Amino acid sequence: MHTERIRLASLHDKVMSAAEAASLIEDGMTVGMSGFACAGDAKAVPFALVERANREPLRISLVTGASLGNSLDKHMAESGLLARRMPFQADPALRKAINAGEVMFIDQHLSETVEQMRSHQLKRPDITVIEAVAITEDGHIVPSASVGNSANLAEFADRVIVEISLRYGSNLEGLHDIYLTPNRPERPPIPLVRVDQRIGSTAIPIDPARIAAIVISEYSDSPSKVLPADVDTQAIANHLIGFFENEVECGRLPRNLGPLQVGVGSIANAVMAGLVDSPFENLSMYSEVLQDSTFELFDAGKLDFASGSAIVLSETRGAQVFGDFARYKERLVLRPQEISNHPEVARRLGIIGINTALEFDIYGNVNSTHVGGTHMMNGIGGSGDFARNAQLAIFVTKSIAKDGAISSVVPMASHVDHTEHDVDILVTEQGLADLRGLAPRERARVIIDNCVHPDYREALGGYFAAACERGGQTPHLLEEALSWHINLGKRGHMLAVD
Repeated sequence: MHTERIRLASLHDKVMSAAEAASLIEDGMTVGMSGFACAGDAKAVPFALVERANREPLRISLVTGASLGNSLDKHMAESGLLARRMPFQADPALRKAINAGEVMFIDQHLSETVEQMRSHQLKRPDITVIEAVAITEDGHIVPSASVGNSANLAEFADRVIVEISLRYGSNLEGLHDIYLTPNRPERPPIPLVRVDQRIGSTAIPIDPARIAAIVISEYSDSPSKVLPADVDTQAIANHLIGFFENEVECGRLPRNLGPLQVGVGSIANAVMAGLVDSPFENLSMYSEVLQDSTFELFDAGKLDFASGSAIVLSETRGAQVFGDFARYKERLVLRPQEISNHPEVARRLGIIGINTALEFDIYGNVNSTHVGGTHMMNGIGGSGDFARNAQLAIFVTKSIAKDGAISSVVPMASHVDHTEHDVDILVTEQGLADLRGLAPRERARVIIDNCVHPDYREALGGYFAAACERGGQTPHLLEEALSWHINLGKRGHMLAVD
């Protein structure tokens, strides 16, 4: 019995095996699970559910914070366990099932899922499974390396299963700031005006009578697989740093820039790591996922405080950070993703949002989710929460992909997640396009001149010139606008000709 982790004695008899806890989940249920970008996800019970689904018909609707680690989405998809999945995923096997129509995937802004549950627009979970490091004397749940949607999913569920992770020390207690927003209408403002402010409790409040089972878990979180910076990502970082220096010189940004938000992934992480050698100090972060670059900036003395919803680190960096957690703890806070991504807070704090695009078009419309306009990649995540409400909405990507067969800058985006109205700055390794205050035709010229790879610049310039001859506020040749995507599908290269 792990009494030091389960501090409410009346809950000790709720400890059971993962299989016994999984038996509480019935076919057709809506199940909430902790987990955000491979951190803090429930593990033992989901694996037990996969084993059941391989033996007997079992289908659930699964709601999490974001993607799961330990290949859980893969195993759940391949076992047939998943009927519906929301609001984000990043697994190739699940992606295949989604694009085949075998799993119904609801792609959502990450701040909206629990908001819609609160108002009963989405079905609330019948049962929620949450990874924790401890249960307090009051029966409240101390999360592990993420908060995500865990607090709200626990609040809304009829019953809760708690997985106590022995892979994290109880020293994570005190890291979290759990604030649950009241119902609308007449909801008061969220009282958060500084990145380093705490406005809630350190554990998820719950009536312990609703804790149906406790499972002791020995599973570890999956390490991040972010790639190190390369020549292109360093060039993107350099373009951004030069832009920031000019903004400071012109008095449009303070010397510490303001709170930074950065999306998940190798490019965004490398861009943030580039700030280590920049002239900026006393930085702060108000983001979703705190990655390796967050702690590189801490160690370099550049970053004062970081607020997020999850900590997702590479194996080496994770061992270092969690092995010496006291060094960072007072400069960190993890919040529910409804708060980390809340439009009200992003607008108030003056966030600088840096997110990754799959592609963008010559007018600044950004596609973050769909390959070729039809096939889901991962999901929109929190990029839309920040793009619409940030002080500066920045999207970064390399200018080409697949050895030059794909241009990331196209005549017309094959799918639009962020319209031109929400996009301020676009950056590739080729350069930076500042779109603020520009009309569509002006935007196109700046994007073509600064962001497009040389192999595609002439073709894109030719398309734009021909479109302008036809006219319009936003000139297009509709019969040719998606021809590059069609070429890619048929011939393997966007500029391929018969």
